[in-house]
Order: sequence, then C-alpha cells, then structure tokens
Amino acid sequence: MTTKEGNFSIKKWNIDDRPREKLLNKGCVVLSDAELVAILIGSGNREESAVRLAKRILNAVDNNIQTLAKLSIADLMQFKGIGEAKAVSIVTALELGKRRRLEKALEVKKIIGSKAVFEIMQPLIGDINREEFWVLYLNNSNVVLSKKCLSRGGITGTVVDTRLVFKPALAQLATAIILCHNHPSGTLVASESDKKLTHKIKRAGETLDIKVLDHLIITEKMYFSFADEGML
Repeated sequence: MTTKEGNFSIKKWNIDDRPREKLLNKGCVVLSDAELVAILIGSGNREESAVRLAKRILNAVDNNIQTLAKLSIADLMQFKGIGEAKAVSIVTALELGKRRRLEKALEVKKIIGSKAVFEIMQPLIGDINREEFWVLYLNNSNVVLSKKCLSRGGITGTVVDTRLVFKPALAQLATAIILCHNHPSGTLVASESDKKLTHKIKRAGETLDIKVLDHLIITEKMYFSFADEGML
C-alpha cells in the first residue's frame, strides 16, 4: 500500500496525521472517533495501521460509539490485530466515559420531570442486554435520596418483590418513589405485567403514605413515562 493510512508505521506519517501528536498539538476535539480509538489501540498489525484498524472496528458497529460500548472483550478480540490488552483498553475507556456521563447526570438531583429521571438512569440501564428494575427514593422536595436496583433478570423481564421496594423508603424516610426498568428489546410499549406491577406498588405506597410519582421504561435513546401518559 502506498497511502499513508496503509503504511504500518504511524511515525512515517505527516505530523498532523499522527493521532497522538495531533491531540498534543491541537487538542482531543479535533480527532475523529477512529483516531481516538487508534490511540487506545496503540499499534496496528502487519497489514494495517492503528487508524485503519480502528476504522474497521467502527465500521462493524455502523460508526456508533454506543454500539461499540456494548462489545465485550471477547467480541473485540475477534478483530485481527486486537489482543486482550487492546480490547481491555477500549472497554475501560468506554466504561470511564459512561461513568463520567452518569456523574454529570447525578449533579442534578432534584427531579422536575421524567426527562431528569431518564438522564439519571439511561447511563445505568439504557444499553444493557438484560432487564433491571430500579427505584429512585425522594424526599418531600423531590430530591433524590438514593437509587437502588431491586431486580435483575433476563431479556424479557424481572421479578419484583413489593416489600423490597418500600423497605429502603421507610429506612430513609422517603416520601416518594419513582420506578424504572429497561427494555433490552428497545420497545417502549408498557406490557400488561408492567401496568399491573405499577398499580400494585402504587396501592401499597398509598397505605404507607409514599407516593409513586412515575414509572419509566428506558431504552438506549428514549423512554416511556407512565405519568406523562396519564397512566398513574
């Protein structure tokens, strides 16, 4: 190959085309996704540069970083030129990005609507491949006291014990709760079991004077709110 991307040695490239040097000289915002991944990879293989390898990986996930973040170490190692160490580097970097986003969401702890709940919970359960059921516990000012995962299941559902929903609420003197679970399938339609569980928990909360403010179904990019749809 005669193109600079095809050249195995990045050191032979123009200084502006080397990802590390470009980052040092111009900052990370000017780098493409492939160049950022190439820095994580560090080196390519005998047939392609780190940047070309990074582009091949991104092409395999339709250049979607969210999809890339779902790949396991074993998945990444299926790409020629990606060993365990490089796969671990990619997974680690993407996990740090996810946690940074979560921390930013948690800075806004007062719930003023369903979107605020989505911003808190999407980084936790929006892109995982199993269903999880979470509860946010709030005080009388709608400030989040804590959040807790109460159930983890398979692709199609979880089992939730109503008593376990309210035990943390009583311990923290919470006055309201918000229910959340994800649909790995991506569907935003509330099932009959979702509806029955919501109303069961709501009735139990009325007995304890703890309000169920909402129940969100969360997917990777969108959400469904029982409260917004008038289903509470």
